[in-house]
Amino acid sequence: MKSEVCVLVLALCGCVSAQLKGNQEDPCQLKSRVVGDQTYCDRYWECVNGQPELYDCPNGLVFAGKNRGVTEGCDYPWRSNYCENKQQVNSPIGTEHCDWLYGIFGHETSCTRYWTCWNGTATEQLCIGGLLYNERTHSCDWPENVDGCQKHPLCNDDPNGNVPLGKSCNRYWQCQGGYPRLQRCPAMLVFDRRSLRCVVPPTEDCDVPSTLPPPPLEEDDETNIPQNNPKNKPQFNLPPGAIPLPEKNRPRN
Repeated sequence: MKSEVCVLVLALCGCVSAQLKGNQEDPCQLKSRVVGDQTYCDRYWECVNGQPELYDCPNGLVFAGKNRGVTEGCDYPWRSNYCENKQQVNSPIGTEHCDWLYGIFGHETSCTRYWTCWNGTATEQLCIGGLLYNERTHSCDWPENVDGCQKHPLCNDDPNGNVPLGKSCNRYWQCQGGYPRLQRCPAMLVFDRRSLRCVVPPTEDCDVPSTLPPPPLEEDDETNIPQNNPKNKPQFNLPPGAIPLPEKNRPRN
């Protein structure tokens, strides 16, 4: 019974008692008390009670150094040359939307969205400002740097132009890199369907707007997404040009 308990404890902490082999540095001889494995970039050695113990990084991460990376001294493998002349010993453990338990992965149907995976839980994220998700750099990037992404049909005529929104006099679509963003004209201006910009009314289609406060924007207006709500704050830094989507009523492309 005692041996079974020991095995369970070791499994939970992700460490394995092992003897140093070959040219492997002894962490107990180092000031940091921790060192990467000489063969596998997703393993490291730590000095525990005067003895070296072998640990695995969380699935999908590799050893970056003590007090570095996103958790437990481990980081995303693509952030640096952590695995140069080394290999990963652990196989991927996939969950819904996640190729590994930890990582950043492209969306299945959208070029402006992607998934951040933390311990197998996927959180949908949104690239803003006309950026698209770049699978190669794992970050939001300019459209010209992202290959193989289909643009939105609304923006077929002009990937960076304006498009009328139905019969609305003060709202319109602004295409950014081939993707539409819902916009509203400044107060007392209307959207002109011919010049495709906000102008002083009246126009052929729109009269002077009322002084009543405007109705709330649709759910897919990115300006309506709370960006400083602690509830939506991710557990680690997002790529540049990205914001977390709210948990409910997420817009879809």
